[in-house]
Amino acid sequence: MSDVLDITRKGPVARVFLNRPEVRNAFNSEVIAELKTTFETLGADPSLRVIVLGGHGKVFCAGADLNWMRAMADYDWEQNRADAQALADMLWTIYRCPLPVVGRIHGDCFAGGLGLAACCDVLLAAERATFCLSEARLGLLPATIGPYVVRAMGEQAARRYFITAERFNAEEALRIGFVHVVAQLEALDDQVETVVTTLAANGPQAVKASKRLVQDLAGAPIDDTLRAETARRIADIRASDEGKEGVQSFLAKRDPAWKPA
Repeated sequence: MSDVLDITRKGPVARVFLNRPEVRNAFNSEVIAELKTTFETLGADPSLRVIVLGGHGKVFCAGADLNWMRAMADYDWEQNRADAQALADMLWTIYRCPLPVVGRIHGDCFAGGLGLAACCDVLLAAERATFCLSEARLGLLPATIGPYVVRAMGEQAARRYFITAERFNAEEALRIGFVHVVAQLEALDDQVETVVTTLAANGPQAVKASKRLVQDLAGAPIDDTLRAETARRIADIRASDEGKEGVQSFLAKRDPAWKPA
């Protein structure tokens, strides 16, 4: 059991909630290590189809813990590099988790918390949620979270919000494509459940392969190598047991074997 995360499972769905509401679910080294281990474990579980990532209390995640930041003020260069590498490794683990990750953003989503959200595959936000890449205001920069944030919101939006450290609301996050759905707080969980149910009804291996496909295709040149690779991937899944079952069930007008009862 983790003291900093609340992890629950029901059927094919796992829920991972940051559980430090007294410090606005801020990061420290323990949270980073626990998130990495948790997503490694859940991602390898064949009984799971979806992971929901959220936070308890009033906010999703306010970024770095103040006590942790105070300790880092005395770090030398190598200690700072090692500390940042741990965060980078955790973010990569979530981003490359084989299972789809649904982010539930209900309050402030700042700095490292915004990076955490950017690693999710589907993002839903409450209409009063607030976002901010606040690092430049502190004389820092969003380096470790940067690759995921740029991919999630696009280069042009990142060019603005990286350097201005402005706060922006859920409507703006939706406009720039950072989040997929904005809902009233009271309806947020219903919206999350709709997405979770949709994901769980799809072919589990196809979902994993589709998630990886998007990551591998983004920004890649459409050359001979890529065309051959995409042909190989569709051939692989067509010839798989899941692919055959999916086509056969469609033609027979019945539910596929993987669909939850």
